[in-house]
Amino acid sequence: MKYKHRLTALTALACASALTACSGQSGSQAGTSAGDPVQREFFAMDTYMTLTAYGDEAEAALEKAQTEVEKLESEWSVTNESSEIYQMNHSQGSPVTLSDDTADIVSFALEMAKETEGDLDPTIYPVLAAWGFTTDENRIPSQEELDGLIANVGYERVELDGNTVRLPEGMEFDLGAVGKGYAGDRLAELLKEEGVTSALLDLGGNIQAIGERPGGGDWRLGIRSPFDGGEGVLGMLLASDCAVVTSGNYERYFVGEDGKEYGHIIDPDTGYPVDNGLASVTIIADEGKKGDALSTSMFVKGLDEATEYWQENQDFEMILVTQDGQIYLTEGVEDQFTLSTDFGNMDIHVIKGDEQ
Repeated sequence: MKYKHRLTALTALACASALTACSGQSGSQAGTSAGDPVQREFFAMDTYMTLTAYGDEAEAALEKAQTEVEKLESEWSVTNESSEIYQMNHSQGSPVTLSDDTADIVSFALEMAKETEGDLDPTIYPVLAAWGFTTDENRIPSQEELDGLIANVGYERVELDGNTVRLPEGMEFDLGAVGKGYAGDRLAELLKEEGVTSALLDLGGNIQAIGERPGGGDWRLGIRSPFDGGEGVLGMLLASDCAVVTSGNYERYFVGEDGKEYGHIIDPDTGYPVDNGLASVTIIADEGKKGDALSTSMFVKGLDEATEYWQENQDFEMILVTQDGQIYLTEGVEDQFTLSTDFGNMDIHVIKGDEQ
């Protein structure tokens, strides 16, 4: 999978999320013609979502898309007592029967956990909660507390047989690292079925591009800078008909009493926030759920292991930004990414597939 299209002049725009769509169109209401954008904004899955589509079918399709997201959220919420994930987490070791949607995404999360050797682990939720990242009441847990919680982390102990799942008592499952990506895939499928051929879905920074821009050509996506609290646009990425997902600790972090910053991406091996020199990871993939899973797991792996993983697989592209201001990107997006003027002095290193 390569994303090689022509390079066009890009304009960096300020953005409110890790990625921002720069479609060259504007407007937040239903369009007046087939060429005008129709936009729908709402809050779901603990983030603000903006869905933009074009064409006569766009308005009705986006209404169905919002309904679909809300349905998935009701099935997957870790706090909604009627959700399937909540029932899994409070089953006290008893088997739980899941819907097809939930069984499918649980299976995918476990598959990616195995593929990434546990760097993505959907059973890490209690550790996240201990650090306060699920409640915004942040604190530094004691080593004793973390040791106790880590004892209940381990995707390989989840038993899934068809639509029946059983978690060991004390374990909790969370779809935070794959849920928005899975939802993006579902919405892309739904919109295409409704006749939409050009759309851009922003699910809280997870971008799902459907087709090309109206009139042809790549979508222009602004990748937010991971420095200075995420201020400014690092550069522009050209992409079409794919998912683009960024992970980094610059959006959700706190400063402890020791004066150190602690980010929300946790290393499942240690229970501590990742601190390996990476500032952000952007994944470009055919599927949103895979981009979501890989953006987290490659961040946990760090520069060297993420590079090795890509060279072994090469079925996605990525852009890695280090805390010391270096950019490493895979060869498939070398001609697709352009630094903005404010960051033009940063060094770009191309990761080649034949350097194993």
